Amino acid sequence: MRATRSRGAAIALTGVLAVSLSACGGGGDSSASGPVDLKMALWSSNEDHLALLQEIGDAYTAEHGDEVASITFEPVTNPDYIAGLTTQIAGGDVPDLAWIPEASGPEFVDAGILHDVRDTLEGVDGYDLDDILPAALEPWQDDDGGVYAYPFSNSPFALYVNQDLLAAAGQPDVTTLVGTPEYTWATITDVAAATNGATGAAGLNVPTFTTTNWSAVTMLGNAWGAAPWSEDGATCEFASPEMVDYLTWYQDQIARGAIPAVSGNAAPAAFASGDVAFSVAQLSQSGSLDDSFEWSFLPLPAGPDGYHPIVGQAGVSVLERSEHQEQAAGFLAYLTNPANAELLSQFFPPPRASLLNVETLSQAAPKLTPEEIQTAIIDVVPEAQVKPQHPVLSQFTDKVRAGLDPVWAGGDVETAVTGICEQISPTLEG
Repeated sequence: MRATRSRGAAIALTGVLAVSLSACGGGGDSSASGPVDLKMALWSSNEDHLALLQEIGDAYTAEHGDEVASITFEPVTNPDYIAGLTTQIAGGDVPDLAWIPEASGPEFVDAGILHDVRDTLEGVDGYDLDDILPAALEPWQDDDGGVYAYPFSNSPFALYVNQDLLAAAGQPDVTTLVGTPEYTWATITDVAAATNGATGAAGLNVPTFTTTNWSAVTMLGNAWGAAPWSEDGATCEFASPEMVDYLTWYQDQIARGAIPAVSGNAAPAAFASGDVAFSVAQLSQSGSLDDSFEWSFLPLPAGPDGYHPIVGQAGVSVLERSEHQEQAAGFLAYLTNPANAELLSQFFPPPRASLLNVETLSQAAPKLTPEEIQTAIIDVVPEAQVKPQHPVLSQFTDKVRAGLDPVWAGGDVETAVTGICEQISPTLEG
């Protein structure tokens, strides 16, 4: 389990403001008489997401109207979700519950911003906390066993394949390689480069990658045995031989056209455009695809260090400064119980072992075949690593971004990553 820093230490969140435990303070009087109004902040403004959440919220108030009068789900409108949320918290407009991305999870936990809900979840009949995959729950715990979020979305990264583009370029059907020693990043990028050369289409992209969202690319280095920092977060590993090898390989793929060149902070072309051969993305991307071209959904390939699956997460938490902690925790337990977790799975891959089956996940991904669900989700999620996290990530992420800029431009990798470690090591060691 992650080592936990001092609760009194101030942290910087996305460079917007500093939040300390004293600023977060304690919650309000949860024992106040009469039903309360709860508010949950969330990243998504998707109408279907909001409708389902409201349906669950209305069902809860119908059953618990003596405790909770209403539940409102409010998307944060700031384009930078975490900046918007932390600004609300610092300004006193504190939601009772909030959607927390995995990258910010450790920072929020260690800062004391999130409320421990373990006792509440364990106290609800039929909740079955042990059903939640340990790897999914680990980032949301501390060394004392506290639980600070339910990882409601536990979505694996996968490889989307445009079969029509590969066929047009005279390339093989890579789906037949899954499960064989030939299903590697080397093979995929060979096909990507050939497809780019024959058709002019993008070979392999990572649609969430921008120079500010550098972890969308560096996370793939785990297939080389590379990590940005040590497991305890105290040592910079950007300059490790494994990371140098991975980033050098990535540069080589850009040079030969297998991967598009990095263009400022612009996101790569969308796979749904039909002009991308391969795309590394999560399950949610399948919702934007139609039958205008034939595509497949495959597990990530293996690298020199073997096969290393990756998941991205989002948690839902009760905030420590909520004036209604007890009622908010009660709703969190209801929102994430086995029955409602199954409802949520139509949009968000669940962390519950009991729900990792083709029947349930077909709701989340109706466009995938049962075989794709099995090989790229069910077989992947239990052992997958969560994207790299760090409890003070916001304090050094801009330094990493600046340090990696020369890499994307074709500069010397070893010089760049050595400079990154020189820049961020004092923060990691602190």
